[in-house]
Amino acid sequence: MDPQNNANETEELDDYEEDEQGQTEAKNGTEGGVEKAGYVGVHATGFKDFFLREELLRAINDAGFEHPSEVQHECIPHAVANKDILCQAKSGMGKTAVFVIGILHASWDIVQNKDTADASKNQVTALVLAHTRELAYQIKNEFERFGKFAQGLRIDVFYGGVPIEQHKTILKDDSKRPHILIGTPGRINQLIREKHLNVDHLKYFVLDECDKCLDKLDMRKDVQNIFIATPQEKQVMMFSATLKGDIRDVCRKFMRNPVEIFIDDESKLTLHGLLQYYVQLTESEKNRKLNDLLDNLEFNQVIIFVKSVSRAKALNKLLTECNFPSTVIHSDMKQEERIKRYTEFKKFEKRILVSTDLMGRGIDIERVNIVVNYDMPDDSNQYLHRVGRAGRFGTKGLAVSFTSTEADTAMLNEIQARFEVKIGPMPDKIDTHSYISS
Repeated sequence: MDPQNNANETEELDDYEEDEQGQTEAKNGTEGGVEKAGYVGVHATGFKDFFLREELLRAINDAGFEHPSEVQHECIPHAVANKDILCQAKSGMGKTAVFVIGILHASWDIVQNKDTADASKNQVTALVLAHTRELAYQIKNEFERFGKFAQGLRIDVFYGGVPIEQHKTILKDDSKRPHILIGTPGRINQLIREKHLNVDHLKYFVLDECDKCLDKLDMRKDVQNIFIATPQEKQVMMFSATLKGDIRDVCRKFMRNPVEIFIDDESKLTLHGLLQYYVQLTESEKNRKLNDLLDNLEFNQVIIFVKSVSRAKALNKLLTECNFPSTVIHSDMKQEERIKRYTEFKKFEKRILVSTDLMGRGIDIERVNIVVNYDMPDDSNQYLHRVGRAGRFGTKGLAVSFTSTEADTAMLNEIQARFEVKIGPMPDKIDTHSYISS
């Protein structure tokens, strides 16, 4: 990449805001008291101490998990005990595995039950909602990874961008209808509303990145409509890395006496092992600086965040023309193309991903060790979610944020104040061992 030729091309990255992915949905449920779970330190336990099914333990072991993380240690016993859970824990600590393991442990009975008269044998008994298609797709893969020894257990994912007739056909067929269904609120609500999806036998209801599913009224309405269609007796679990007070109150309305687990106070949602720096520069200097970073830093994979679709397209075009192994994901793409590119990046076929905030939540790519905020986020929560793509599960990582306007600087100060973290100017040299695991 020739910085001389490309330094000024940033001007072409027009500042058009990307439309939010609001799918639609949700609101109330049953009111309940709150049982505070408090903080308990992690003991020297393994997953076997949760008394999980042997087949599930084998799958966990095959996936390379030896000891539960802090959030898993706190939550899995409650998940297995069928308690409602409201959990906030920082990015990269394995929140998804909590509800995946809890639901799989309980779902083994469904496929092992030889009683053909059991009404739930071929019905949807677990529903997981996610605010983006990519996150829903990833959650489905996690269920398949940990549930690989559960013969006969059917898992599927439904979201918009795929012909709805495809989903209707699957739901009509007793031999194909999933026991565990992951989806986006808009598509799931439509299938229930049109009476193609029967949720009368539902036992488990999960919202992942629950604040994102509930903070926009249209999506909250969808979630509420789905929730009301389900049986009153069910387990409800909600997870996120950030939960503001007002959203916590909304979440509680869906639950009965939930166990509330907040790993670390909200003001200290720092990511251990993640170095965080900023670079003060002008808009026209961003390409030159990005070129320097990609040339000089050691990385496995990098995610570069921008604030609009047009800027994502232009920046990826720039990187590709300069022979960087770059790809891009944004909301203007057809769903098949988005999933194809996500899979390529996940499989390490591409090492650099340019994205809007579409990939800033919940997406788990274990080889990502550097995140670049080419454009600063508009919200401090989103900063935490973005940089949490690096340094997953306590590993090392590096986050670099470009600040070029007064608004960028103000956001940087807000992030430091809110999360009690010091983000200093990027030094000329960084020890490779401080941000990449050996």
